[in-house]
Amino acid sequence: MHEKPLRGRHPTWAVLALCLLLGACGGREADPAPAAVRQLVARVVATHPHDPAAFTQGLELVGGRLYETTGLNTASGIREVDRATGRVLRSAPLDDTWFGEGFTSMGDGRAVQLTWKSGRAVVWDLATFDVVGTFAYGGQGWGLCLLDAETLVMSDGTDSLTLREPAGFQRLARIRVTLDGEPVERLNELECVDGTVWANVWQTDRIVAIDPTTGLVVAVVDASGLVTDRSGFRKGDVLNGIAHDPDSGRFLLAGKRWPVLFEVVFEPAPTD
Repeated sequence: MHEKPLRGRHPTWAVLALCLLLGACGGREADPAPAAVRQLVARVVATHPHDPAAFTQGLELVGGRLYETTGLNTASGIREVDRATGRVLRSAPLDDTWFGEGFTSMGDGRAVQLTWKSGRAVVWDLATFDVVGTFAYGGQGWGLCLLDAETLVMSDGTDSLTLREPAGFQRLARIRVTLDGEPVERLNELECVDGTVWANVWQTDRIVAIDPTTGLVVAVVDASGLVTDRSGFRKGDVLNGIAHDPDSGRFLLAGKRWPVLFEVVFEPAPTD
């Protein structure tokens, strides 16, 4: 049953659209200035062992289980990991010619993993680690997260995020990410949490929180205090991997070939 519109009245959206078009919304105040960007730090509350050979590209908790995707040719794939011990419980490889990247659960027992330059995303069955499909896309693939049931968010190493629909991976929109008016480049691994997109900034110890409706960075996390001694690290052994634990509200942070997985909370940075 459909309600009949009241005569002589228009739907609110139509009135607003007409006002904006004609510039007739008298007395309307200018939009308020964006809120100040929150400055946060990652405070460690627990540490867990992590496979030092894993070139971490994606990290996500699904139903309490920890999954990780890895990169590098001949070493790329997906794995389920015991958080407490770091032991790989099971794994499946990608084709040796594909360089694996980030992934996300689709919420229906499947997960989608990107590849760096192959232009293909692999659809995994999380219960069996069988490949049950692929998606094609243009350009590079870096990070991926599920914003809502109808929207995936994908990064490609630039200062923009691409919104895609989950069923066929078609592109919906592209959003430029800025911090204080400046572009934020090298957006990498992503984690969507309650409408906010958290993104690693490649080759830095920063994580940015992004409003996907505007592209504005609303918070910056300083994670430089996680590892103080990096004397044994190689050039590519950088912070990468964000997983949110909805039960505790904490985050798990990893790095490429890092021997430790950090369980952290994001809290306001100390002020002078």
